[in-house]
Amino acid sequence: MELNSDFTQRVLVRSEQEPWQPSPSPGVERRMLDRIGDEVARATSIVRFAPGHSFSPHTHGGGEEFIVLDGVFQDEHGDYPAGTYVRNPPTTSHTPGSDVGCTIFVKLWQFDPDDRAQFSTPMAEGLVAQGDGVRVNELHRDTREIVCYYALDAGAVPEIAPLGGLELLLLSGSLEEGDETLRSGDWLRLPHGQPLNVRAGSDGATFWVKRRNG
Repeated sequence: MELNSDFTQRVLVRSEQEPWQPSPSPGVERRMLDRIGDEVARATSIVRFAPGHSFSPHTHGGGEEFIVLDGVFQDEHGDYPAGTYVRNPPTTSHTPGSDVGCTIFVKLWQFDPDDRAQFSTPMAEGLVAQGDGVRVNELHRDTREIVCYYALDAGAVPEIAPLGGLELLLLSGSLEEGDETLRSGDWLRLPHGQPLNVRAGSDGATFWVKRRNG
């Protein structure tokens, strides 16, 4: 299966308008944003766990990173409430699920094979001012990529270099990008060299951004 697999093109997916699709595990559904492959795939998705449901135990051959969007995600390593960013590199394993239910944004098979940095962190803690009305928390940086969380006041304009390509998940509020308005749940991917030109709407904005580091 291939979905939004041409990385030379701009892609905007309004995820909250996408239908939920079943996964191999009962009680776990997903909205696919991009995908190359079948069940073992390079993939970016929104995944929803019904209360009391889990996914089968598995090892991350290509690593996974995710954001808890609502509820509480759980595995044998701990409980992760909404607003948590988690990186599980290649060779790690777990049995994911949720007693109360949760929704996550997850990326699979997109790690450096030698990456072994496993951690979780609350995204909104440790914000640092970076311009007028812009606050940022750098969540992860290595030679391949930079991952950040941004909080913008109304009308604020962040300066984010595109480097080798960029993707953004809008978590709350709104962003103006040219003639389009991005709303909560929208996922935007820009190709190499295309700048991100956005302005926060009247309700401000919070969003997650991943950039290629060079």
